[in-house]
Amino acid sequence: MLGSTRAFGSFAVDDIPRAKAFYEDTLGLRVSEEHGLLHLHLAGDAATLIYPKPDHAPATFTVLNFLVDDVERAVDDLTARGVRFERYEGFDQDEKGIMRGQGPDIAWFTDPAGNILAVLNDG
Repeated sequence: MLGSTRAFGSFAVDDIPRAKAFYEDTLGLRVSEEHGLLHLHLAGDAATLIYPKPDHAPATFTVLNFLVDDVERAVDDLTARGVRFERYEGFDQDEKGIMRGQGPDIAWFTDPAGNILAVLNDG
């Protein structure tokens, strides 16, 4: 029934202007705002909706994954833009926060609302 319909992902933040600055300026994504909601315009014509939620609690899982050709280069570029990479107990991560050799290389970081995002190797 829904196999041919359009769909999109969404998640909440506690501060729309701060989220817009992060996704647009820090991550370099195309972002539009309409009726107090943010729309991330991702590659491949994918869309993600970000909505305000005053009692927001950050997701405890990755809400958005960015596929990159080179995780280490992405981590270096994002670190230079002020992004701090997370380290999780039980995961073997290097000094940059990259977990290697247990699937695709991956590194996690959070947005200003505490939602978990990741960069991981594409392929």
